[in-house]
Amino acid sequence: MLKKIGIGLLIIALLFVAVYYWFLNSGIQLPPETDAIVQEVLQSEELPELITGETGFANNGGVKIWYEKRVPTDSIKGTLLLVMGHSSSALIWGSDFMQPFVDDGYQVIRYDNRGLGESDWIADWNKENPYTLEDMAKDGIAVLDATGVEKAHVLGASMGGMIVQRMALSHKERVASLISVMSSGYMNDPEIPILTRSQMMDFGRLTLRYLTPPSEEGAIKFMVGIQKLFQGNGPYTHPVKPSAQTTLYEIRKRKGMNPNVGDQHSAAIAASGSRLEELDQIKVPTLIIHGKSDPLVRFEHCEKYAPLIPHAEKLYIDGMGHDMPLIYMAQYHDAILKHLDGA
Repeated sequence: MLKKIGIGLLIIALLFVAVYYWFLNSGIQLPPETDAIVQEVLQSEELPELITGETGFANNGGVKIWYEKRVPTDSIKGTLLLVMGHSSSALIWGSDFMQPFVDDGYQVIRYDNRGLGESDWIADWNKENPYTLEDMAKDGIAVLDATGVEKAHVLGASMGGMIVQRMALSHKERVASLISVMSSGYMNDPEIPILTRSQMMDFGRLTLRYLTPPSEEGAIKFMVGIQKLFQGNGPYTHPVKPSAQTTLYEIRKRKGMNPNVGDQHSAAIAASGSRLEELDQIKVPTLIIHGKSDPLVRFEHCEKYAPLIPHAEKLYIDGMGHDMPLIYMAQYHDAILKHLDGA
């Protein structure tokens, strides 16, 4: 009898292991060239320098916020403040995105949201009393104060779009115009689903596959997987090398990856509730950009909040997901520069 029980338990254990490995290795697959590129980046003697402008720190109520400022060589038309989204540092705003605005005469400032990069990581965070999008909007206003900018065009992506909406509502005297990209007026809207069961399983697989245990190689592959998870259905893929270099730069030349920031940013969004009933108070020129195949902040969010902002201009891109791929970059730049010059 005991022998039979032992064999039964062994079979169950083997089945469990088989199911676990099936789960772990199914779903999102990285591009076939990933391993070779990751090894090349890991073994390279020097990473490209990703921070070339003037850097400094702002202070919002004791929270230090890192920023970088890039200034045109000629006269300055105005300032464009870039606000990144959930769990993503300022380095996601790459030079290929920023430089056309600098070339056109705009001073461009990017900064790390709290909890990321060189900005303060909030060690005493309490989920019962989290910081909010209003607190994060004040971080951006503190950056304007530190750089001597009275009024700026504010551009936010994803959660950053929610933050710049908050800036335009609560700090309207500091906002020259608003650009909200792949964002929402109420991310936790019960009428619009966030992630499908399949997407949640893919996220879990990527986490188990590449972040346990943590390593440089795993962190890079996780970021490559996340890019693939949230890309649209257009004819594009994300190049692996820039993502690998940016991730490794964060780990080796900055403070690395904060494992707690995801929960904190999600709590900030949840605690801040809906802005849908306030958006008609935004009076500055507004441009809204959204991909029609965004799998994370679904296009339904845009269809719901965009009409609520008076006279908002809109750029909807077929095939684009929750990303800013090179294939659509010219559309981004043309629309944003036209908006800035008009504002």
